[in-house]
Amino acid sequence: MASCGGTTKGSEEAQGDGGNAAEREADPNAPIKEGLKIAFLPKEIDNPYEVMVDQGGIEAVEELKGTGKEVGPSDASASSQVSYINTLIQQRQDAIIIAANDPNAVAPALKDAMSKGISVVTYDSDAAVDARQIFVNQANSEEIGRSQVRLVSELIGGSGEIAILSATPNATNQNTWIKFMQDELKKPENADLKLVKIAYGDDDDQKSFQEAQALLQTYPNLKGIIAPTTVGISAAARYISTSPYKGKVQLTGLGTPNQMREFIKDGTVTAFALWNPIELGYLAGYAAAALASGQISGKEGEVLKAGKLGERTIGKDGEIILGPPTEFSKDNIDDFDF
Repeated sequence: MASCGGTTKGSEEAQGDGGNAAEREADPNAPIKEGLKIAFLPKEIDNPYEVMVDQGGIEAVEELKGTGKEVGPSDASASSQVSYINTLIQQRQDAIIIAANDPNAVAPALKDAMSKGISVVTYDSDAAVDARQIFVNQANSEEIGRSQVRLVSELIGGSGEIAILSATPNATNQNTWIKFMQDELKKPENADLKLVKIAYGDDDDQKSFQEAQALLQTYPNLKGIIAPTTVGISAAARYISTSPYKGKVQLTGLGTPNQMREFIKDGTVTAFALWNPIELGYLAGYAAAALASGQISGKEGEVLKAGKLGERTIGKDGEIILGPPTEFSKDNIDDFDF
């Protein structure tokens, strides 16, 4: 493929290897091709967290002398991403990097992309395993789920009613974390914690705000809320901050330091956690470029060279993990800016 020419996978090169990117043999010494076209497809285009992820990814693509762009729907419904995938196939992108709204709804279109030689990487929220080559996971899913329960338990003194304010009912990452939260709650040390409700704000700010309000009005004895979504935790914090529940109900979950700083400092929130979303996107960008260049294929044991983030070994089912999340509180929140 010429460095900045118009030939991309999906045309001559894809036909030469049978058109299936997943079947290519990797050459760890292959150079990263210049001029790669790589598209980022978030759950929804105006989600602040995913904007940061995609900015980090585009930075990585440009660092590798490629062209990156972000496209996506304005809502996080299950099928909203499919038309964008089809358009990216028609545009003959070299790679698609997607945070799947639904693991199965996007699978046929992603399989079509791979059959035409387009590399497919998921991040944040996985698709069906056979519909992508690599999943860049922000942290170990089990540890995210279990640590959220441990944190809320610590904040409320180990007993009482808790609720979960999630994103969409079909989000792969949310459901995986919640599964581990529920399992953690079965442990003897958590016998005094009672999960009364799993609510869904659909990663929409206003709906998440309303769901937080409904939880607190419906369950007067509620002592804690886990919101493992940046949209949900900030919306819930905004409601609690001006309500009688401030200081009485503990809110934790996953949020960015910049969106949660005011709520930490005014006492609405004591502690929450997250990884660096910019680094997550950066890692995904390198993974997509390495896939599209034939350096890796997504097989377990392969090593991805990820620029300033160093090397990552590909695990089972093509999973690459960024690293453990950071817990934020008033003691360290001003040390971070994202």
